[in-house]
Amino acid sequence: MPNTSQPVRRTALLASAVALLGLLTACGDENATSSGTPQPGETTRTTSAEPGTDTATGTATTAPAVGATPSDTAGSASSSARTDGRCHTSELRASVGRVDPGAGQRNFPVVLTNTSDRTCTVYGYPGAAFVDASGRQVGPDPERGPGSPETVTLAPGRSAWAGLSFSSPEISGARTATPAALLVTPPDEREPLKVEWTAGAVPVGGNASSVSVTALDAGTGP
Repeated sequence: MPNTSQPVRRTALLASAVALLGLLTACGDENATSSGTPQPGETTRTTSAEPGTDTATGTATTAPAVGATPSDTAGSASSSARTDGRCHTSELRASVGRVDPGAGQRNFPVVLTNTSDRTCTVYGYPGAAFVDASGRQVGPDPERGPGSPETVTLAPGRSAWAGLSFSSPEISGARTATPAALLVTPPDEREPLKVEWTAGAVPVGGNASSVSVTALDAGTGP
């Protein structure tokens, strides 16, 4: 009887080797597919980010409104220079101009100058009072002269003036005093500005002793 054990054994070993090779090939295909590399015949899928989505983080973002400018977006602020409002005492400087004598009168321009960096306004009559070295008022408050007040707009460095007038004491015979300073209070303010008075005696009592002041006008004098 022929001996067939050797051929049968070779056939079994060959079959086992073929089966093992197939298993290794299958594993290699699976690893290639799971690595993310497209295989022949496989369609690559891409995802487009929706408007308003951060493609890096996937979080939603807010787009600016149509027609918005950088100054309109949140977190920004627009500013404009302050260009209106009453001039305050702290924003003004007071001075007294040269005497303008005439017809027995002594006339002085009292000037208010805007020393701030904004534009402001003055309207009406300034307050005025002569005071001695101790700060005590000398003579009555000046009277308001006739006129129609108008708003005066003062840009930085610009001035307005009012006329301070009284009769010459030498002619009127009024009782006099020599003040140390003139206190000038801007319209609608409470704090005065102090100006040294160097123009001599002023009437403080008796006949023709009144002092008058006019409404503010643009400029530094007539």
